[in-house]
Amino acid sequence: MSDAAQPTAAEVRAAAEAVKTALDRHLAAVERRTGEDDPAVNEAFNELAAAAEVYDELLYDRYDEVTPFEIPGAEDSLPPYEGPEEPNALSVLIRRDYAVAEPQRLLAQAQRVEAADAEAVGAEVASTVHGALGILFGEFEADEIASRHKEFGLEEGDSTLWVLAADEPAEPGEWLEAPFDDTDAGRVVCRFDVSSVFDEIDDDTDDDLADDIEDEELETLDADR
Repeated sequence: MSDAAQPTAAEVRAAAEAVKTALDRHLAAVERRTGEDDPAVNEAFNELAAAAEVYDELLYDRYDEVTPFEIPGAEDSLPPYEGPEEPNALSVLIRRDYAVAEPQRLLAQAQRVEAADAEAVGAEVASTVHGALGILFGEFEADEIASRHKEFGLEEGDSTLWVLAADEPAEPGEWLEAPFDDTDAGRVVCRFDVSSVFDEIDDDTDDDLADDIEDEELETLDADR
């Protein structure tokens, strides 16, 4: 970040004061809480998290320093489980993102599928990226595409899988028009997220650990001398 774009010392100080204020409000809300899921506590928690995040960013931009605050992720913000203890049915919600990294490979794979299909509409369908995607996702299961995505010219992005408990299986066709609309976060049994951002965090942790080990080795060598 250029010097011109850096926050001022006054802005950092104001962000710090906002954290202090949010911290006092959060403690006051906790002291007055009326139950496990008190909306006032949740609101104060979110305000504190937002204030801490702003302060952390400004502090880093101005002074190249960080705080020990950890902003909860989406998984941490899920409400407590409120579903049945012995679910009779499950709903599994999956989202996988891809980038079209190699359009020509994607088109070639779709054209092979089309050529092998005696009832294919025609080569023009597989001559566009959106047409090729329709052919491949119509031909292969989503899990197979996930395991073979490089063959189809796709690059993996973030993905998430949510398992929700239900009292009874849904009626056939009941939710097909809007599959994710009525998701009850209180019935999430578990969820699994995959993102490159986690790899970056792990890499940073590994680098810090390696630096610590190297420092310890140097201190040992100095002591031996």
